[in-house]
Amino acid sequence: MIAHVFGVVVEKFGSSVIVDVNGVGYEVNVALGDFDDTVLDSKIKFYTYHHIREQSQELFGFSSLIAKKLFELLITVQGVGPKAALAILSLGDSETVRNSIAIGDAVFIAKASGVGKKTAERVVVDLSDKVGHATRINNTVIQSAILSNDEALEALMTLGYNISDATKALEGISLDLPTAERVTRALKGVK
Repeated sequence: MIAHVFGVVVEKFGSSVIVDVNGVGYEVNVALGDFDDTVLDSKIKFYTYHHIREQSQELFGFSSLIAKKLFELLITVQGVGPKAALAILSLGDSETVRNSIAIGDAVFIAKASGVGKKTAERVVVDLSDKVGHATRINNTVIQSAILSNDEALEALMTLGYNISDATKALEGISLDLPTAERVTRALKGVK
């Protein structure tokens, strides 16, 4: 399995980029946000999901480990394949998508290309308890303080936490603290 690719972006087309890794070009399907952020001739690292089917193999790439883990959760839902999961992740950053699932916003999920109302509802029902809680202030859902590029969240996930548990562990821990301190506090359960 290919866990990640690190190299130079040599081409962009459709919703894919080609990353040259020491002379070998890997075609990586990416979400719209990652596609827009990718710059030709720049070095990049994508966490990848290697999807193998009977007649083809595809790489799906993500700029953060959190987005990859959310993708892996999405494809566990009946009727959601890799392309649909990527379309859902293209609706916004991974935290926006995670928050939408957490609050049960099937209308937002249904906006993804190729995802109908019933599939969106199934995503919300199947995953709402697996993605953690949405952050609320004055009964309004806001972007979580735990951003999609949060190194502490990624560190906890690397240690074996799922998205939900890692999010819960970091709740109430100041973002102003160094990453190592935030991880240590999360592991000890100290806020």
